[in-house]
Amino acid sequence: MKKHNVFIEGAITPDFIANSIAKHQTKTTIGAHDIFLGQVRADEINGKTVSAIEYTAYEEMANSKFSEIREATFDKFELTCMHIYHSLGTVKAGEICLFVFVSSPRRKEAMKALEYLVETIKAESPIFGKEIFEDETHQWKVNS
Repeated sequence: MKKHNVFIEGAITPDFIANSIAKHQTKTTIGAHDIFLGQVRADEINGKTVSAIEYTAYEEMANSKFSEIREATFDKFELTCMHIYHSLGTVKAGEICLFVFVSSPRRKEAMKALEYLVETIKAESPIFGKEIFEDETHQWKVNS
């Protein structure tokens, strides 16, 4: 099983996303792309507003888990390609922290695969987020 490094330091930029998508324009067997962008929300928690999330992970363990998720998704769905990237470090409210991109010959397959992937990533990936509030206090994030 080939392991991919899924981590990007800091926010995932619009240029990175655009370049990742553009690479697939010449693949004529693809009929659909589906994309999920996870963005840091400025949630209000107990009267405090989240200004950023600091993501940490056990990188080797997380990359292994992402490889398992990729393999299971390729086994379950007819996909041409798949990209998963997650931020490490501090990502400000409004910035992208998760980029998931799938391509398939068929749109419904791409849509089903993307939903499966995002739900599996949220449930199984060993990535931890510390919510940093505007007053610079923090708390560990509860997945939502």
